[in-house]
Amino acid sequence: MTPASALALLDWRRRVFAMYAEVRLATDLPAAHDLWRRERDSLFAEHPSSPLLADDLAAFTGLRVPPYDPAWRFEVEVQAAEEKHMDFETGTDGVVPFDRIGVVDVPGVGELDVWKIAVYGGGVFVPVKDALSRLAGGTYGGGRYLLDTIKGADLGPGSAPRSLVLDFNFAYNPSCAYDPAWACPLAQPGSTVAVEIPVGERYGSPQH
Repeated sequence: MTPASALALLDWRRRVFAMYAEVRLATDLPAAHDLWRRERDSLFAEHPSSPLLADDLAAFTGLRVPPYDPAWRFEVEVQAAEEKHMDFETGTDGVVPFDRIGVVDVPGVGELDVWKIAVYGGGVFVPVKDALSRLAGGTYGGGRYLLDTIKGADLGPGSAPRSLVLDFNFAYNPSCAYDPAWACPLAQPGSTVAVEIPVGERYGSPQH
């Protein structure tokens, strides 16, 4: 990584952290979701760290993100679960270790594993793979991310102790959905649910 690319990535991270900080403070959730969508469109279209390949970038007009639906926002308690460890070979960042710190039971969706990134900096990681991942024009086959707090994707705590905000409207595709040079941690069986989740970033449009 050159100094220029390292500083570009730093700027990307700053903008993502700032974007989620605004989302956490917002009381108008549809407006916050629109801000999130517009800022991500801008990053993908204009930023030197965009994950889009050159041909996809030339045709890009915006990410496929449906309008905000408040029915898909939840505050869920992180419940104790059997300890699990996962080592993921990224290819770009080496082996990234994950430790499961619990599970959340999302009403109407099912249980999802909650992981801690067990390296310097820590972070909470919650991916999800839904039934639309098997359909053309649905969601990314490897699953999407709800939270990846080490990279700024953090919707904040819920009102109860040991709780998290999980808002599926903010589910987004990992970088490897756009550029195969990236190797991203994907949703495991404990992050896979049987229901269709129609909100959040979709996959497979000519817009990509």
